[in-house]
Amino acid sequence: MSNKFFETPITYLPGVGPKRAELLNKELGVFCFADLLTYFPYRYIDKSKFYKINEININLPYVQIIGNISNIQIIGKTHGQRMTADFFDETGTIELVWFKGIRWLKDKFKANEKYVVFGKPNVFNRKINIPHPDVSLLSDENEGLGESLSGLYNSTEKLKSRGLDSKGIAKLMKALMLKAKDKISETLSEDIISKYKFISRDEAITNIHFPKNPEILNKASVRLKFEEFFFLQLSLLKQKLIRIQKFNGFKFNKVGDYLNSFYKNELPFELTNAQKKVIREIRSDLGSGKQMNRLLQGDVGSGKTLVALMTMLISLDNNFQTCVMAPTEILANQHFETFNKLLKNSEINIELLTGSTKTAKRKTIHEKLLNGELQILIGTHALIEDVVKFKNLGLVVIDEQHRFGVAQRAKLWKKNIIPPHILVMTATPIPRTLAMTVYGDLDFSIIDEMPPGRKAIKTYLFFDSKRLKLFGFIRRKIKEGRQIYIVYPLIEESEKLDLKHLMDGYESISRDFPLPDYAISIVHGKMKSKDKDFEMQRFIKGETQIMVATTVIEVGVDIPNATVMVIENAERFGLSQLHQLRGRVGRGADQSFCILMAAYKLTAEGKKRLETMVQTSDGFEIAEMDLKLRGPGDLSGTQQSGILDLKIADIIKDAEILKLARSLATQMINDDPFFKNDKNEVIFKQLKNLSKNKANWGLIS
Repeated sequence: MSNKFFETPITYLPGVGPKRAELLNKELGVFCFADLLTYFPYRYIDKSKFYKINEININLPYVQIIGNISNIQIIGKTHGQRMTADFFDETGTIELVWFKGIRWLKDKFKANEKYVVFGKPNVFNRKINIPHPDVSLLSDENEGLGESLSGLYNSTEKLKSRGLDSKGIAKLMKALMLKAKDKISETLSEDIISKYKFISRDEAITNIHFPKNPEILNKASVRLKFEEFFFLQLSLLKQKLIRIQKFNGFKFNKVGDYLNSFYKNELPFELTNAQKKVIREIRSDLGSGKQMNRLLQGDVGSGKTLVALMTMLISLDNNFQTCVMAPTEILANQHFETFNKLLKNSEINIELLTGSTKTAKRKTIHEKLLNGELQILIGTHALIEDVVKFKNLGLVVIDEQHRFGVAQRAKLWKKNIIPPHILVMTATPIPRTLAMTVYGDLDFSIIDEMPPGRKAIKTYLFFDSKRLKLFGFIRRKIKEGRQIYIVYPLIEESEKLDLKHLMDGYESISRDFPLPDYAISIVHGKMKSKDKDFEMQRFIKGETQIMVATTVIEVGVDIPNATVMVIENAERFGLSQLHQLRGRVGRGADQSFCILMAAYKLTAEGKKRLETMVQTSDGFEIAEMDLKLRGPGDLSGTQQSGILDLKIADIIKDAEILKLARSLATQMINDDPFFKNDKNEVIFKQLKNLSKNKANWGLIS
């Protein structure tokens, strides 16, 4: 049936109106009935148990009592005003107290009515009271949907000021559920529902908001989580199928002088087996006549850049241009210098385009791109500007791809009538569950082997008591001709965070390592680009022995002579970031070290992070642990992709449900790719609804 009812603007729900609707739009992203119906509780409280007043004690988390209200008093003036009331049953009396909302509460309660009070017991002046209780008429409670568990909804201060706290939202939900009765259509096929014993969608939606008991709540939760994952996977796999079947790509069937000459004469080291395997996968894609859309994962220093360059040379051999997009000017410059060094004996025309590129230089680059003279263009977001036009762009390489939004990446795809081949790279290892969820429409390649001659970085955890030992170690390494990074989490002192900040650290290091024996660079994000580059270049040339920096050196600096990474306040960094920072050393054949400096008082999570860093250098193992500790939200910048806007499912806790959903979605796309089978009609209909509504996976049919 039509989902017009669920598209009704939320302002038309009884109890909402224009003012509340505007707040629901801004605060919760709730615009229509469907949005509200898929705004799920974050927790549940068992309201099946009732207490007598003489049973209440301060150790109980929440209590629910039936009784009467009397002796309502307002105490104090406007500032610091409070309202109290006596609540009594046959066993005793307890005080209720409110500090907010007094104006509209004072005339709400009637003397001869039975009420249900729900709240947390508190002690004041040695007497138990219940501050800010939920109070409702017993008759209203009896008119509910028969639930014994009460859902709690996240709210905001602005919503609460309009009476839309958790209870207020639940009241709106109840009104909507009564209107939506018999309008919630099924979205899964009878086969799937029967085989996996799922409850109906109608029953699941009803019981996720107003569960009759814990068993039915669990069934509702599993059903809705499966559905969310299932349609997400179907959508990704469908996109991949459409790309393979409808998007023809340039056929690179030639491997010529550019690649052969580089391979024979310029290769800096023997390729690892992992690199060879990935290059075979890429060559197969490029020769298939279909557009390549491949994600290349590899730890810091695993040789992704070399694989990307060899892929670019295949593009050049087939008379196509190629471009590389990096998220920062530092990284774009790094690629430009690396490619120029690797291709110094060739006549390949390479240019760099960033926000700092002068107007005259830009004009020359634009002209060379259009006439085909420019073969490789490396840059930042500047590449996606409309004025940048290629003669025949055949390959796009996107580095640290999670830092670009979908819309930004798509602009590069449109630089040619036939979409160019896409190779996206990341040095942030992505856990399998996250990769399956976010990048399910891409083909995967993994470089899980380091180039020969690289030694594993030795990682140690030091507390402040070992600082003198650390300074002695730094002096020894500098005498050996090595260079040192010292990284801080902040630029300036924060009143809220008791951290050793960068400027204080710089002064301290300057005292302990004085001129003229030592030279120190300082680099942070608030510096002007030219000043930052100047300091970077001093360090790269070996003019300074120590670089004091913030995380701007996380990516983009490749200095084989830098063999020691000291990370101050290491407990304040996420695991993936610590791993990225550690990857700045160990770029040469010499033994490298990572010293994690931490506070004595560590949280359990902070301790686990640092222990993980000491115990393993496996990026994928670290990523899995990071996902468990932090959740998916900011691990790979996935929020900007718009895909991980999950309403109820959790890719960590619900990994088994995700695997089942992925498996069934894959099977369905293989068996019935165009949804011709009548039994899948209901699924296809929901998939169309979801794609129409921009990946709002929870939309009600």
